[in-house]
Amino acid sequence: MNFALGFKLAVGESSSMENLEKQLICPICLEMFTKPVVILPCQHNLCRKCASDVFQASNPLWQTRGSTTVSTGGRFRCPSCRHEVVLDRHGVYGLQRNLLVENIIDIYKQESTRPLLPKPDQQQLMCEEHEEEKINIYCLTCEMPTCSMCKVFGAHKDCDVAPLQTVYKSQKTELSDGIAILVVGNDRVQALISQMEDICRTIEENGRRQKQQLFDKFEVLYAVLDERKKELVECISREQDQKLSHVRSLIRRHGDYLEVAVKLVETAIQSMEEPQMAVFLQNAKEVFKKITETAKASNLERSEAGYESMAHFTVNTDDAADMLRAIDFHTVSLGDDGEDGCDLDEVADDQACLPDIGGEPGKC
Repeated sequence: MNFALGFKLAVGESSSMENLEKQLICPICLEMFTKPVVILPCQHNLCRKCASDVFQASNPLWQTRGSTTVSTGGRFRCPSCRHEVVLDRHGVYGLQRNLLVENIIDIYKQESTRPLLPKPDQQQLMCEEHEEEKINIYCLTCEMPTCSMCKVFGAHKDCDVAPLQTVYKSQKTELSDGIAILVVGNDRVQALISQMEDICRTIEENGRRQKQQLFDKFEVLYAVLDERKKELVECISREQDQKLSHVRSLIRRHGDYLEVAVKLVETAIQSMEEPQMAVFLQNAKEVFKKITETAKASNLERSEAGYESMAHFTVNTDDAADMLRAIDFHTVSLGDDGEDGCDLDEVADDQACLPDIGGEPGKC
């Protein structure tokens, strides 16, 4: 069975329009605001004409806009809240217009011209099959409203029925109880959501704290490794400098010998070019002597075989690398704050137990 329910919307609109109209009444003229509408510092509204009348009554000596005399302003009290309104030399014309209220008035006037449906007491739901019968009973079997004639002669004569008012109150109470149960359930779900959001924030904070602890622990490891690396590099650099110094000293000594030998060769060649036999023989003895001495000095010190090798500084980091790869979280029991933690203190404390990666103990 179908019947009209459209009047409910119209009734709601009519009530809303009446409430809106009450908010658009000027407290001075008790009529709807007349544009332009001015807004006072206390946020109440007045028609500009009404505001001007109140202002003129409170400030009889104030000059109007058309006067040639310029006044310093005036004051009056808001008729709604008695708040004192202080105006400048422009008087009421210095107040700001409330364009929002003016737009609402325009919309209200447009809506008020639309025809409204009758009020609820002027419109009754009538049966579709029996046009002169009102809907006054409820068919419990078919679960729908109907009229008495339908129960006596119509489609619902074999159905169980009840007064419409009784079923209305019963179902309204049942729906109200259902809403209450749903609201309680919603509150419980909202509390659960809030609790889970708190857990999420706690998880994020705990994660940030544990990450920072992990960063700090690894920074200690980086510092230890960096310090050890500098020590080992210093060992290599120290022996490198020693060997370079020794070999370069040999190079200088051999260079000095080579310079003397080259000069002696030049002297001997010049002696051989002497055409006078007596002069040659005189110089030859001295040249032979220098050649003999130079030849004896040619057996200079040499660096031993493999002296340049630095292979004994080979570093074996396999064990240390395996130990670093084995770093993991140590699961501990829940603390007083209910947080599970991981402790890497042992990692920093075990640095003294790292294998000697610089060769023989005490090398450096």
